Amino acid sequence: MDKTKLIKMFAVLTAIVVLVALFSQAAQKNSMTLTEHEELLSQSQQQTASSENADAASDAGETTAPSVSPAPSSSPAEVSGNDENAEAANTASQLIGASLNAASQEDRITLKDGFYYEPVSDNLRRYITGISYPAPSNDAEPEITVEELRYVHILHYDFDGEPAEGELICNQAIAQDLVEIFYELYRNQYQLERVRLIDEYEGDDDASMDDNNTSCFNYRVVEGTTTLSKHAFGLAVDVNPYYNPYITYAKNGDRSIFPPDAEIYADRSANFPYKIDEDDLCYKLFTEHGFIWGGNWNNSKDYQHFQKNPD
Repeated sequence: MDKTKLIKMFAVLTAIVVLVALFSQAAQKNSMTLTEHEELLSQSQQQTASSENADAASDAGETTAPSVSPAPSSSPAEVSGNDENAEAANTASQLIGASLNAASQEDRITLKDGFYYEPVSDNLRRYITGISYPAPSNDAEPEITVEELRYVHILHYDFDGEPAEGELICNQAIAQDLVEIFYELYRNQYQLERVRLIDEYEGDDDASMDDNNTSCFNYRVVEGTTTLSKHAFGLAVDVNPYYNPYITYAKNGDRSIFPPDAEIYADRSANFPYKIDEDDLCYKLFTEHGFIWGGNWNNSKDYQHFQKNPD
């Protein structure tokens, strides 16, 4: 399949994914209006039309410029060089967050093609409000503002060994760390099954872990407590959580494993793929950047979890 047909396919899929996700938010307070949904659909249709024109020109033997341009870069984060799979970063994105945050390129900081962070756009803010970010209420204001968050786009290798897109929302304090860490993981072909916003799972951490989804921001409390998690501040990342479960211990010696179906991976003396330990590249990169690993905790073990305190 030639490049123009691939671009057209991505544009159509983008329109479908965005519509399905955004219509599910129509009932949420402070979510997008139907008019705004239609505007986004129109933009996607324009991308599709552009792709069809490129396809027609190609069939006629003409050459056209790509319909999607490389993301702009900005110092000091920029690093020169070419990526082995840089083309994956320059095609129409199928990610919900990337589609909604497209207008934020003016303030984008790019490490390498496909690895960048930027402020959360108004469209993306509306999408996450009521899911990973609290909807307005008469209760106390959230302890973090949307302005303190950053949208992060990465590339990674999936479990089929193929390059794929990924996205997270994090605290601005660790955005640079994350693009650097995930770039090194990508460069070493470290496999992550999927990296999607927790909002695609309706903010359900259990569902995200069951799907082995690597994620970051989610305004929630620590399991079994009323204390806000580091995830609520965008300062923690859970990596390949199904294979690296969270384990708590009761005073009577009983233990709880999250996700429950991952009990086989609670035995850290066993050898199995995607296990994070102190010899693992993921562990080394996160700790080199000043993150704490939950696998080193005494009263519980959170093998998927890396967190960092802001300076």
